[in-house]
Amino acid sequence: MLETGTKAPDFALEDKDGNKVTLSDFKGQKVILYFYPRDNTPGCSRQACAFADAYEEFKTLNVAVIGISKDSVASHQRFAEKYNLPFILLSDPERQAIEGFDVWKEKKNFGKVSMGVVRTTYVIDENGIIEKVMKKVKPDTNAAEILEYLKA
Repeated sequence: MLETGTKAPDFALEDKDGNKVTLSDFKGQKVILYFYPRDNTPGCSRQACAFADAYEEFKTLNVAVIGISKDSVASHQRFAEKYNLPFILLSDPERQAIEGFDVWKEKKNFGKVSMGVVRTTYVIDENGIIEKVMKKVKPDTNAAEILEYLKA
């Protein structure tokens, strides 16, 4: 994982509509960058819906919310439509940001070892510096914990 105080690596990825989005597009604005394993899985869906429910509060605080997974642009489009997700979802099939932010790790599931995205959230400040790192976050409480942090 990247540490607090480090410069966040820039990336150029496609959103659910096929538009290129870079982290540097958000200079001057705080960014919540959350990495999740897969669209339309129970935990990932609950996490996305929690961010959607809190989205207006994030907007009021002038904070951009961006979710990143290895899923395709088409998968993100279906996921966003199914759950009415108002924030940016970025497709990272080549793992550019996933590896850049060091969230591609060995995981154990029911005794089986495989590589995958470890659910992680970064708060990046207006200058592109990592302000907070939340490792192995819980899908149901992640958005609320970040809001609490931002309001403190």
